[in-house]
Amino acid sequence: MRDGRRGRVGRKRPQISTREPIIQEPEPFEPEATRREAGSGESTRANRGWWDRNADEYQVEHGTFLGDDRFVWGPEGLDEIEAELLGPMEELAGKDVLEIGAGAAQCSRWLAAQGARPVALDLSHRQLQHALRIGAKGVGLVEADAGALPFADASFDLACSAYGALPFVADPVKVLREVHRVLRPGGRFVFSVTHPIRWAFPDEPGPEGLTVTSSYFDRTPYVEQDDAGRAVYVEHHRTVGDRVRDVVAGGFRLVDLVEPQWPAWNTQEWGGWSPLRGNLIPGSAIFVCERS
Repeated sequence: MRDGRRGRVGRKRPQISTREPIIQEPEPFEPEATRREAGSGESTRANRGWWDRNADEYQVEHGTFLGDDRFVWGPEGLDEIEAELLGPMEELAGKDVLEIGAGAAQCSRWLAAQGARPVALDLSHRQLQHALRIGAKGVGLVEADAGALPFADASFDLACSAYGALPFVADPVKVLREVHRVLRPGGRFVFSVTHPIRWAFPDEPGPEGLTVTSSYFDRTPYVEQDDAGRAVYVEHHRTVGDRVRDVVAGGFRLVDLVEPQWPAWNTQEWGGWSPLRGNLIPGSAIFVCERS
């Protein structure tokens, strides 16, 4: 699972200890956060580079919450073992499942434990190295762009994405059509993203994140760029209506839209997510879709 980082520029980078040596190159600049247009090519290049550079920090910061083989849909902590959005757990055995934007393949590892045959796909080479570090027994690992899936038509029974790919692409319909292509008839695709309403608020976990400061209808991407104006991170905003239309344009039928409530047990902050905000406004949106 991945998180958005709007408003979180220049965090201190923790060190990590793994089973293999890690070389951390210091960033030569503090990226400038702005809102501007960013196309597919620029978004892909920026986000591949960002996740390769920051995968180590991400796994340190969130690895304990995510676990090694847990399927969690978002910072609220909604777990697939309880939600069963992909279907009943007992029916996962023997299913071919594609996880998109898999990171270190925690969700795929959980699926493998249920008897499924998962393939974990990610744009970031470094994220997949972390998947290997944790262990990839029973999980296929593929480095590829979600907009050009390297699989034959009708290869999978199910597909899933927990904050992977869709928040970061300029053309989500292209991704949805690719997922539709590789799913078998009747297949289900479930994906989670930052709840669109969050884009109207500052991405802050405290009281300052409770006041609307931007237009919900402003689809201008959030971009972090270097001194030369080159994007180093891009995140794309879609309204709820946009997401629904994207699902339909991708060839899917929307079965459910889940807005997880913040549970009492979850006391941690994760970027702009927190118990304070989570008790007042939704933080995640999970789209449950079926292929006709």
